Order: sequence, then C-alpha cells, then structure tokens
Amino acid sequence: MGNLLNKEPPPPMVLVPPLFDFPPLAARTRMLESSYNILFGKLALKCLFEDYFEEASHFTTRIMLKPIDDPHVDFIATLSGPLNHKPEENIVGNASFRWQSDLDDPHSFMDLFVSSSDPILQMRSSAYYPKYGFGAFGIFPLLMRKRISAEDYGVVGLRYGSENLSVGAALMPLASKYESPKHAWLVSKMGRLTVGVQYEPQYGSKDGAKYKNLMNWNAAVGYGVGSGSPLSPSFNFSLELAKTSQFIASFYQHVVVQRRVKNPLEENEIVGITNYIDFGFELQTRVDDPKTSNNIPDSTFQAAASWQGNKNFLLKVAVILEQYYYYSFRYYCARHMSVLQTFAGKGWTSQLNISICVQVMVEAFLHLQYFSY
Repeated sequence: MGNLLNKEPPPPMVLVPPLFDFPPLAARTRMLESSYNILFGKLALKCLFEDYFEEASHFTTRIMLKPIDDPHVDFIATLSGPLNHKPEENIVGNASFRWQSDLDDPHSFMDLFVSSSDPILQMRSSAYYPKYGFGAFGIFPLLMRKRISAEDYGVVGLRYGSENLSVGAALMPLASKYESPKHAWLVSKMGRLTVGVQYEPQYGSKDGAKYKNLMNWNAAVGYGVGSGSPLSPSFNFSLELAKTSQFIASFYQHVVVQRRVKNPLEENEIVGITNYIDFGFELQTRVDDPKTSNNIPDSTFQAAASWQGNKNFLLKVAVILEQYYYYSFRYYCARHMSVLQTFAGKGWTSQLNISICVQVMVEAFLHLQYFSY
C-alpha cells in the first residue's frame, strides 16, 4: 500500500522536434544529379540559401497529396508568380505525380512533371540497387513547344556508388546531333577528406578539344565531420576550382543544442527541447582576367543562418554581397502549421503546410573606391 502512495515521479524528458521539411524536396531527386553537385556541402548550402526565400514581390504556394491506401505515390502542385501582375511576368503552375518503390529509400522512383512552361510534360526515372552499387537514371521531355538544345531531347545516365566512391556520367543519345557527355564525375572519400572532379563540356567545338580544354573541368576538396543524421552535429568545409577561373570556398555547420523550457501545454516532466542551428557561407571569386568573355560572374559572398526553436517556428537570415558593390539583406520568420484532412470517399490524405511568415529584404548599393600608388 505504501508503494502505491509513494510512486516515483516520471524522469525528466527533452523534446526532439522534427526538422522543417526533412528530407528536403531537393533530396528526392538527388539520384538525377551528379554526386559532385550534391557532396561538399552543396545540397545543404542550397537549402540554407534558397528554401523559404522568395524574390521581392513574388509568391510561391505548394500542396502535397498522399493517398492512404498507397503511400508509395504522392502528388505535389506548385503555383508561383509576381504579387503584382505584369505583362512580362507570368504566373507559373506545375504539378508532379511521383511513384517510389521503397518508402525509406527515395533513390528508386518515377515521376511525371506537368508545367505551364517548357517542358510542358516531362518524365523522370531512377533505379538504384544499393546491394551492388549500380544505378541508372533518365530525364525525358515528352512535350515541349520548341526544342533548342541537345538536352531538350532527353538525358540518360549510369552511376556507381559505394561508401567511399561515386562515379558516373550523363549522356544525350537522343539528340539529332550527338554531342559529348552532358557531364561526368568521379568523387572519392578517404576518412574525413573528400576529393572529386567533374567534366562539363561547355567550351570548344570538337570533342577532342573539349576534353583538353581546362575550362570544362572542375575540381574540389572537402573536409567534413559528422553523420548525415539531423540529430547529430556536423560541419563541412570545401574548396573548389571551377573552370580554372573561379575559386569557391564554402563552409556549413549543423548544431544540435538543448535548452530548458517551461511550457504549460506540455507535461510536467518535459524540462527541455532540442533546437537546430545551421550556419553557412560561400565565397566565389574570379582568379583570371575579368575581361575574359566566359560568362562567369565576378566575386560574390553570401552567408545565412537559421534557428529552429520548435516544430512550428523557424527563423532564417541571409546576407548577400555581389561584386563588392551590391548588398542585400534578407530576413525570414515562419510560423509553420500542418493541417491534415482525410477524404474518406476517395481515400486521399491532404497535407497542407501553412507558413505564416514575415520576410524583409533590404537592398543597397555600396561604392568602394580603390587607390593605386
């Protein structure tokens, strides 16, 4: 009887909220991209710099539908455009229907993409076998108003990936005039060090000349610590030489911290909550003569940071300095809510993510004067 009256209180607990939109939508199609463009912290930096940031006076809305009876498929519709309609800017709408063979593995899938702009109808597919490390992928624009480049006729590729090596190439065999590979890559990981090269033939008229032209080659080296799990801290630092004329230095860090909270809406044993802090910067600068006409931008520096306080609150700040003359500051604060609705008659679940946000963009021109003695 005494044991029942003197019952021990439950141990203290710390909440671990899920990340906003994890995994990101960009990771769902990573098998269609070169591993060189995904590793070295590039995917994480892309999401940090671009997600939830929109151009001034523009909007984007997205809705995802998943059927209850078959979770292997989903439907995403997106609508974006200017807030004040202008004749030179159109409202763009697109939708994609995706089938994924394994719920826990997004690397094997097929989707149909429909858009109000080119390509109007496009099919993308990827098949990857992790047991053997081999995979194949394809992008096929089925309907377009006008096919201009060789890529508009479709891209197919092969890849091999393991824990320490990734190699592959993308070809355009359906083009009327066969061209060299769209790109080819080789990335190797040795402990915490990652090195890679990528070939993108953009300069030169003949295949032989393209291979010898160093402007078609990129090389990068990166050093990273941590696993791919969002619940553990990690960081990545990389250096890249692109087209022998552009030097890129980047850094990305993901921090997991815990803070004490006293929330009256939670149980008494909840004493803390896990927060996620991300910080990254990227510096791009030219190392050749700026007068060279190769369509490579001048120096650009951008930095961003984000803080997720709980499952419903995200704060992001970004600063961009372009060509050392143009300054831009962006601030984004989101209150995120997820609304679930079930249509019993049709067997579909509608998940509508609503972000009540405040976004402020401050832009200014800086004049820097250099003196030579």
